[in-house]
Amino acid sequence: MRTDWTREEIAALFDLPVTELLFRAAEIHRQHHRPDEIQLCTLLSIKTGGCPEDCGYCAQSVHADSGVKATRLMDVREVLQSAARARDAGSQRFCMGAAWRNPKDRDMPAIVEIVKGVRAMGMETCMTLGMLTPGQAGQLAEAGLDYYNHNIDTSPERYGEVITTRSFAERLDTLEHVRSAGIAVCSGGIVGMGESRADRVGFIHALATLPRHPESVPINALVPIKGTVLGDMLADTPLAKIDEIEFVRTVAAARLTMPQSMVRLSAGREAMSASTQALCFLAGANSIFTGDKLLTAANAGDDADAALFARLGLKPMEGEEPLRAAGGCSSGCASPAMAG
Repeated sequence: MRTDWTREEIAALFDLPVTELLFRAAEIHRQHHRPDEIQLCTLLSIKTGGCPEDCGYCAQSVHADSGVKATRLMDVREVLQSAARARDAGSQRFCMGAAWRNPKDRDMPAIVEIVKGVRAMGMETCMTLGMLTPGQAGQLAEAGLDYYNHNIDTSPERYGEVITTRSFAERLDTLEHVRSAGIAVCSGGIVGMGESRADRVGFIHALATLPRHPESVPINALVPIKGTVLGDMLADTPLAKIDEIEFVRTVAAARLTMPQSMVRLSAGREAMSASTQALCFLAGANSIFTGDKLLTAANAGDDADAALFARLGLKPMEGEEPLRAAGGCSSGCASPAMAG
């Protein structure tokens, strides 16, 4: 797969007539994926709130006045019970997020036990725990973790306007630790944070030029949350909601530049019309979060998704053996405004 995309080439994709862009994206999608199947994933917050990072979109940051209460890491048995319910509801993948800057070594035994327990149920596993050391990545790999989510959020140029407590380079360091440990990478970001199209081009470019494409690329539409920096800044402006066609263009650009990746339609989907979601699926999105909640934010819900799939003639992806980073690709986790 190409990893030498230029920003000019990606900008040219964004500039295509939308009918031509969708045609090209749908063509590429069919070469690598079944066009009538969507992977169903469930996301659970296993440790909520109290995060010291200042991500401007996140209600779980200690810098936000969002009303989200900090909790301790969930009991292992409780997490596994949630995973079993998700499996019984049809999810193939269970994603777990902890509001940490980075896990402490004392947290790792419980995390390892959770990973092993969920994998024993036959589900793909994904964790998002913040930054990792090489040793921690190795522990997760030994436990059998299939995917690690660590989103780059936005373009390198825009990044510092959204987050100041963790650098873009540190994000890439964690992705490298994960990749080196043999865990598949899940990395995407958010659109609709007041960024320019050039930033959206830069965001796709940063992912598509990694030494190896992320196996999963979650694309989120910002959900402005009162009490967060971006929520308060954008809630009453025309920038509060990304133009839906521009969102579809971003999905299509991700599919064209990263053909084998699973492209996840993530946060913000609950506010999208059925028509917009259909265009996203046509553009190459082939994974969604299902259930009523994404960490602390509302989600469309299983019944709504079943009804949408019936209208569109789509079906959940059939269960299969999870693909490991060393040999294949499959699908991506989150904050309430950003899911992998």
